[in-house]
Amino acid sequence: MRQLYPEIQPYHQFMLPVGDEHQLYVEVSGTADALPVLFLHGGPGGGAQPWHRRFFDPLRYRIILFDQRACGRSTPHASLESNTTWHLVEDMETLRQELAIEKWVLFGGSWGSTLALAYAERYPQRVLHLILRGIFLCRQRDIDWFYQDGASRIFPDAWAEYLRPIPMAEQHDLLAAYHRRLTGDDELVRMACAKAWSIWEGHCSTLHPQSSLVDHFADPHVALALARIEAHYFQHGSFLQERPLLAGAAALATIPGHIVHGRYDMVCPLDNATALHAVWPRARLQIIRDAGHAASEPGIVDALVRICDQVAEELQA
Repeated sequence: MRQLYPEIQPYHQFMLPVGDEHQLYVEVSGTADALPVLFLHGGPGGGAQPWHRRFFDPLRYRIILFDQRACGRSTPHASLESNTTWHLVEDMETLRQELAIEKWVLFGGSWGSTLALAYAERYPQRVLHLILRGIFLCRQRDIDWFYQDGASRIFPDAWAEYLRPIPMAEQHDLLAAYHRRLTGDDELVRMACAKAWSIWEGHCSTLHPQSSLVDHFADPHVALALARIEAHYFQHGSFLQERPLLAGAAALATIPGHIVHGRYDMVCPLDNATALHAVWPRARLQIIRDAGHAASEPGIVDALVRICDQVAEELQA
């Protein structure tokens, strides 16, 4: 079974102004003249991490990571102003131009897969290949499954903690109740709700419990951006009402790709992946038998590292 490549350090780091007072943290590692790949982190609002560089052979890839608006090391932290899916898509295009890249590979998991699809449907001529994991289509039923009724029946113990900050009278619409508190003026309430929201996601992300992952989601800096930005996006239909991803899939017809999805993904159920594959037959779907949602699970790591190696061989042949 394949594992991540050894740790590497970026050779270039900078802040990219994208307007509306937002600045994005960007880093580049690997080999400067190699195949460019853009890593798209989850959330929205999750931020990139050093281990994300390690899916790629540094000799064959120019590895680009960035923190999307208002999360990770980007500023202003946890800001919801001028923060929509289409702002992020245009940020990616600004970054491509800044780095003088003609076309690139997009690698995204969970919300990162959503963003990769949105970009590829708007700019198909700029995409060499899509490597997607834990597909998240952001349909209303996908949001309801995780934040109202569905995963709650698989993780009732963790769900009880998620419910704790919200009075019974408001639990018929948990997304709206959380959104009010996460965008309210009470700092203590805002932070308590951010941690409850984020920890719920951490508990459900792996087939086998990973305390280190839950601890990461519980970190106040991570939790505040993740919860505020996710609630903001999901309360507004992820800004995809006029351009649902499946409806725009014809634009993917010329783009080859891979879809990797855990059989027991409780954050983004497998039907997200099968629905995408049905309208994008050029992609190859791989269902990982012993995995949930997280990119760190062994079966998912194995599949993604193999695919990245294969794509590098095919595109550099």
